[in-house]
Amino acid sequence: MSVLEIKDLRVSVETDQGTKHILKGVDLTINEGEIHAVMGPNGSGKSTLAYTIAGHPKYHVEGGSVLFDGAEVLDMTVDERARAGLFLAMQYPVEIPGVTNTNFLRTAKTAIDGEAPAIRTWVKDVREAMANLRMDNSFAERNVNEGFSGGEKKRNEILQLELLKPKFAVLDETDSGLDVDALKIVSEGVNRAKANTGLGILLITHYTRILRYIEPDFVHVFVNGRVAEQGGRELANRLEDEGYDRFLTGVTA
Repeated sequence: MSVLEIKDLRVSVETDQGTKHILKGVDLTINEGEIHAVMGPNGSGKSTLAYTIAGHPKYHVEGGSVLFDGAEVLDMTVDERARAGLFLAMQYPVEIPGVTNTNFLRTAKTAIDGEAPAIRTWVKDVREAMANLRMDNSFAERNVNEGFSGGEKKRNEILQLELLKPKFAVLDETDSGLDVDALKIVSEGVNRAKANTGLGILLITHYTRILRYIEPDFVHVFVNGRVAEQGGRELANRLEDEGYDRFLTGVTA
C-alpha cells in the first residue's frame, strides 16, 4: 500500500517585506485509499502545502521531509513527482495557449506511463471521461483552459485526474467558484477516480459543502502553518457551526 508522509515540514517564501515563514512544522500521513480534508482560514498555509508537495519553485523548504513510499519527494523534480504518481489540481488552473487538450492529455499520459496509450482505447477513455463530466466533445480540440469558465477549468482538472490515474491527488480548493450543479459533477469525478484506482486524496477547502459529496476519512484544521486539530467528519460539522474563531484566538504569525 502506498503512503505519503509529511514530517515536520517547514516552508518560507520571499516577499517584498522579507522572508515569510508559512509552514511551521506540518505532520501528516495519507495512506492509499484515504481522503484527508484540510480546512482552515485564508492565509493559514493550505495552498502552500499543496504547491510545496508539487514542487513549485516559489516556496523554500527550510526543513522536514515529504516521503512517498519511503522516497524523498523534495529531492525530485516536478516531472519526477508526477511520474511517481503525485497529482495537483490547482486552485487557479492556468491557460496554455497553442496546446490542445487532446495533445496535452496524451503527452502527459505517455510521459507518466513511459509509453503512448493505444489510440483506440485512449480515444474511448477520453470521450467517456468527458461525457461523465458533462464536457462537450469540442473541448478536446480547444487549447488547455483557454477561454474556459471557472467551472469548465475545474472539470478539466478532474478530467486529467481520471485519465492520468495518479496514486495521490492534492486538490487545492477544487470547489471554489463552482455552482451547485458543477460542484456535484466535479465531486462525482473525484469519487469515480478514487473508486477506479484507490488513490489517496488531500482535499483542501474552506467550506464543508464539498464534503457533502466527497466523504472524508479524516479532517485536519490548519491554522498559522500548523495542524491545530484533527478528527473525523464530525469536526467538519463543528467548523460549519462554529467557524475558526476558537483556533484563531491568541494566534500570532
